[in-house]
Formats: sequence, C-alpha cells, structure tokens
Amino acid sequence: MSTHTATAISHPNIAFIKYWGNRDNALRLPVNGSISMNLDGLFTRTTVSFQPSLPFDELIINGHEVAGKGLTRVSYILDLVREMAGIKANAEVMSENNFPAGAGIASSAAAFAALALASSQAAGLTLSEGQLSRLARRGSGSASRSIPSGFVEWNMGSGDEDCIAVSIAPPEHWALTDCVAIVSSSHKKTGSTEGHAIAGTSPLQNARVQDTARRLEICRNAILKKDFEAFANIIELDSDIMHSVMMTSNPPLMYWQSATVEIFHQVREWRAGGLPVGYTVDAGANVHVICLSEYAKEVEKRLRELPGVSNVLAAGVGGAAKLV
Repeated sequence: MSTHTATAISHPNIAFIKYWGNRDNALRLPVNGSISMNLDGLFTRTTVSFQPSLPFDELIINGHEVAGKGLTRVSYILDLVREMAGIKANAEVMSENNFPAGAGIASSAAAFAALALASSQAAGLTLSEGQLSRLARRGSGSASRSIPSGFVEWNMGSGDEDCIAVSIAPPEHWALTDCVAIVSSSHKKTGSTEGHAIAGTSPLQNARVQDTARRLEICRNAILKKDFEAFANIIELDSDIMHSVMMTSNPPLMYWQSATVEIFHQVREWRAGGLPVGYTVDAGANVHVICLSEYAKEVEKRLRELPGVSNVLAAGVGGAAKLV
C-alpha cells in the first residue's frame, strides 16, 4: 500500500454523562463535558485513499455510494486534513459498520474517529491522540471520545485547542458490558446534529448544564472506584435529564417508544432485586443496559424476553481507534 492510503478501525461509544448542545456549532464545542466507554466488538472500518486523478471526493458506506449531507460532512474533515498536509488530491473513502447506523448506537462517533485517523495517516500526517480527538470532534462531537481507549472523558476545554477527550481508565479497569436492547433499528428522523442545535430552546437545558460538573464527578469517581450502585444511579439520572431536554425543546424530540419505557421499569426492578444493571439511552429508542460483565448472559436473556425487543447486542469495554 502506498503512503496515500490508510485503514483505521474505531469503536462506537456509549455516553454515561451525555453531550447535548454546543456553545459553538461550527467547531462542535459542547456546552458541557461528558464521559463514555468504547464498545468492544462493534466497529467502523474506514479506508481513505488520496488519488490525484479523482474529480471529487467519493464516499462509499457498506458498499453504497453516498452523496449529499453525508459526503459534505466527510469532505469537511478531508479539507481540514488536506490543509494541514498541504495536499490537494481528492479522496475515496470506503467505510463499513458491523452494527446498524443511525439507530442510537453512535455510528457517527465511530465513523468520524476512524476517518480522522485514516485520512490523516493517508495524507502523511502523524497526529497525537489529542490532535486526532480534536479533528474527529469537527465531524461529530462524540467522535472525539472514540479516539482514546476504554473509559473516556471529553473535556469541554476553553476553546478549539483543548476541547479533546482523554482516557480516564483502560478497558481492563472494570469489566462492564453494554447489552444494547434494539427496539428500533430504523433510521431516526432527527439526527443528533439537528438536535444539538435546538437544545437551547428547552427551558430545562440551563439546569442540565449547570448541574453537569456534579454529575461528571460522581460518574468519574464511581468508575474509578468501581462502585456500581452509584454508577447506575448517576447514568440513569443523566440520561433522563437529557431526554427531558429533548422532549421539551422546540420542536420536541421524542425518541422513546413504549418498549423503551418498559425496559426502564424492568431494569430498575432487576436492580432492586440485586442484579447490577443500569440503563442509558442516546438519541434513539434503543436502551443500553449496562451491567457487570459476569451478569451479561443473564441480562441479555431477560432483555430478549421483553416485548418489543427485536435483538440484543452485547459489547464489553473497547480500546482506542487504531490503524490496521
């Protein structure tokens, strides 16, 4: 392979303390910090090849050529890379996911993390983890968190330079499993980018943002101390607060379906009965049920028995974005 081609793999992540709303939409600078874990076994694999003969950038996702908004977002990152590397060539970007896109599993996070790493490498750049996180962020805010390994905190920073994500614990620190209950694999009507832009229209957003530092600290400490009870309580609270903002924004975003809510009730009952489980939901209907890994089989079995759950994907804690 020539230096003009590179392939990277990166994992989606699930946020425990959520990112919702920007203080700068163009740079994707968030109104609050967030904490997540990468999802092992779920990945996006992206190959970028700069070819002087191409008349324009080409994007192929899971074998289908993509134009319009999807291509525009990718070309935006490629433009930043071309500018840094001092090159002009257009690129062919081939990407594939092994999980459903646009259904509340962070496909854009994995996609832009892999794109940042593969495109910068293909252009001959050697970027630090922080620089890669910053570049990925420009395509999708949560993509900044898919660059580092394991449990990750995205610092809001003071501006573009220091608004990057860092690993707070490696994957082997705590054996957690995310059992993703798929209640809807259809593409959601309102994507996160549009959602972030209207977050400020909710009267609850200010309260959410002002309380985030407290929730970040509780979550960070719970992860570092492996305190599951504290962890489950804070991730459920944070998820419910974010969805309250979504439901009260203009226009209102209601991602939950009846099956989503049924899972909430079950998870809380299971936890009260001694099973270490907690739920969190991104911008979609699917419920990420986080548990201690030793209970994952039992949790998966129980979730599959619930009405409206069409599938369950189980993922442990994943590593950093990497070149292959």
